[in-house]
Amino acid sequence: MTMDSILSADDIKKALDSFKAAESFDHNKFFEMVGLKAKSDEEIKKAFLVLDADNSGFIEEEELKFVLKCFAPDGRDLTDKETKAFLNAADKDGDGKIGVDEFTALVHE
Repeated sequence: MTMDSILSADDIKKALDSFKAAESFDHNKFFEMVGLKAKSDEEIKKAFLVLDADNSGFIEEEELKFVLKCFAPDGRDLTDKETKAFLNAADKDGDGKIGVDEFTALVHE
């Protein structure tokens, strides 16, 4: 499964183009721009599965760094600062990783 089977390829491209500069990533704006916020919980869970590259059931910090590449191969890597901010925003239980329920809640914020 790929993100463009869940979301519009045009929306993905526009969102990635908006966050090309380092330190510009904002997960709330990004999720809105790609259309993820408007999706059902089931579709958000499908997106989570794409982001969970190692199929561990969690999105770990190392996977978060490459999250934009999961939306499109030409997406940039997040900076360490962006990665940590993204993780801190989603990791409500403090275990250092993002579960599917945490991810769904973050998208709906």
